[in-house]
Amino acid sequence: MELADILAERAVLTCTGVKTKRQLFEQLANKAAELTGRSKTELFEAIESREELGSTGLGNGIAIPHGKVAGLNRVCAVFARLDEAIEFDALDDLPVDIVMMLLAPTGSGADHLKALSRVARVLRNEHTLDELRRLESCDAIYGVLTAPMASTYAA
Repeated sequence: MELADILAERAVLTCTGVKTKRQLFEQLANKAAELTGRSKTELFEAIESREELGSTGLGNGIAIPHGKVAGLNRVCAVFARLDEAIEFDALDDLPVDIVMMLLAPTGSGADHLKALSRVARVLRNEHTLDELRRLESCDAIYGVLTAPMASTYAA
């Protein structure tokens, strides 16, 4: 699975003024609702309820909030780069500024896990992470996330 399979070009956000995890989740749910036609409340609740089980902050400023949604027809992603890192209860206790939200259909165990694995590999690559933090435009960020080089770096 490649990120281009689950991440639409218009699903990349650069967020300013986000101060809390809740505000971030609201922005992610709004964008996902726009992309999927699903209710933003339903999508917010899916990622919020998963987050209550334990933080999806992986460390090094990265988080992968995710959830399952009944009736969703495929795995989809929304990427956000925050202008200021926020508290996220990450594993290393560092704030988060790079976020890839994943939503998967209920019962999509293998696809959901493949997507989580791919996103984690791409975002753990230091070169890719540096680029994502440096670039200003959403188009350029999308290019880094979906380029064959992102897969090569992540291998």
